[in-house]
Amino acid sequence: MNAWQGVRVLVTGGAGFIGSHVVEALTARGASVTITDTSVERCERNLGHLRPQPVTVWGSLGELLRTGGLNLGDYAVIVHLSGNPYIPPSVENPAYDFDHNLQTTFALLEAVRSLPGQRPTLIYASSAAVYGEPVRLPVYEGDPLVPISPYGVSKMAAERYLAVYCRLYGLRGAALRFFSVYGPRQRKQVIYDLLVKLTSQPDRVDIHGDGTQERDFCHVQDVVGALFTVLERAPLRGEAYNVASGESRSINDVLAAWCALLGVQPQVVYTGAIRPGETDKWSVSIEALRALGYTPQVRFEDGLRGILDWYRG
Repeated sequence: MNAWQGVRVLVTGGAGFIGSHVVEALTARGASVTITDTSVERCERNLGHLRPQPVTVWGSLGELLRTGGLNLGDYAVIVHLSGNPYIPPSVENPAYDFDHNLQTTFALLEAVRSLPGQRPTLIYASSAAVYGEPVRLPVYEGDPLVPISPYGVSKMAAERYLAVYCRLYGLRGAALRFFSVYGPRQRKQVIYDLLVKLTSQPDRVDIHGDGTQERDFCHVQDVVGALFTVLERAPLRGEAYNVASGESRSINDVLAAWCALLGVQPQVVYTGAIRPGETDKWSVSIEALRALGYTPQVRFEDGLRGILDWYRG
């Protein structure tokens, strides 16, 4: 804990779902935190309770880098979480995804490379989408990367740029491939969507696909734990790590767990349709993270209870 006292850290997208939990953890460890964000309302909603408040630099990361609104040399660590975080917007508007994910990350790498003297360590938020349809299960970091969405392509390309910049220019950094992150403050994705459906209409629930789709749901606090494990123990030579729980659950399993917690028995209607660009089943190896000392801490049922408490609050 004391190792972080006074360390200057920049978190891009720091008021978002994952970012706000990262900022909380850094603040608790005594780090000096600056965030970038574009929404006053999001900052107040997700970070308003923090004392001390993080310094906030308003604006999109791409614009801040273009206009010189950030002095990256002030920071020892950059946790890069901003950009488009989901597959569907990339399918609808690939150019938007390219700009906010790949082009902005490239600009960040170039800005860090250009710094004189000691340069900040960079952690890049990547995604399971880089794998596309897995060639085997469980998925290992060394498996082929064949993304099937623009989002996956931009994440994969940004990962490769990071790895090359670490090798050629001596940057220190790593990519974290997030799988299905869930937890309080997330207002999208299947776990939250099912909770909203079951509380607003407990007699019936519509499920995309047939409910047998499998995901590895990783609680956001375990994501934070993985982040600190990598920062404190990894070689940081541009390598990538799967960030997951190591356990797969079907959508039907998630539905059953919510129904048990809420005490409801809805009629379940399956649409049979899966969103374009999404993979059907996931099973994940987290042995690379385990080798660094990472162990997931949050039981799935406890994670759901925490979301329910937050949602009702």
